[in-house]
Amino acid sequence: MKVILPEQPCYRIVQITDCHLLAEIDGVYQGCQPAVHLQQVVTHLQHSLPDAVVLTGDLTQDHSCASYQLLADILAPLTCPVLLLPGNHDDIDELQALAARTTLQLCEALVLAPWQVFLLNSKGATPSGSFALHKQVALQQQFAQSTQAYFWLFMHHHPQPLGCFIDKHGLIDRSAFWALVDTETRIKGIGHGHAHLAYHTSYAGRKIVGCPASSVQFLATDDWQTVNAGAQWCEWLFSADGEVSWSFRHFAQSQ
Repeated sequence: MKVILPEQPCYRIVQITDCHLLAEIDGVYQGCQPAVHLQQVVTHLQHSLPDAVVLTGDLTQDHSCASYQLLADILAPLTCPVLLLPGNHDDIDELQALAARTTLQLCEALVLAPWQVFLLNSKGATPSGSFALHKQVALQQQFAQSTQAYFWLFMHHHPQPLGCFIDKHGLIDRSAFWALVDTETRIKGIGHGHAHLAYHTSYAGRKIVGCPASSVQFLATDDWQTVNAGAQWCEWLFSADGEVSWSFRHFAQSQ
């Protein structure tokens, strides 16, 4: 399934990731109230609605039906398309049930005129990312069927090591993933969540951008350490001439 937006010169896409909601609106995760953080982001976006919002996984922490309903309730004021990707903490059945009863969508791609933005499911059987053979074959078929000039990939897990503790939960099929990416010259880059860390780099000629979490941030240390730095997200601009740019946003800086 694809979501196709009307043709325009530039598209503003908001990426939100690692919300880690609990069943209670005042629930606490690693020293923050993740529902409060997400509400702050949504309130801000209502004043400047993007063309679409992409949530790149770990949407709830406790996998409960109540936490997914809370997610839908918080996101309800957004009238643009809101697309969901699973993370290692997410329950696929609950996500599918959520999409069936709300306007939130699980889909494979977002079409932005000359761009096709692929939404990759990297959830595996463990906290590490998985891009198994059947996913590789399906993505290759999508590449072959697309007539768009430029590709971008969104996924939950980071596709290259970051040199810190989160690497033990990285993408286990990394070599196969990059071999597939190398076959498609239209891929300009990859945006991801999971690391709770704002950064950008490049690998094999493609951009890699890590989105900060809406909940808490992780420190790039050998052991797991978190810091509550307020609600954060990433804003993307995809232009019709094939240019892409991004900015990391912080709620306290957006008033």
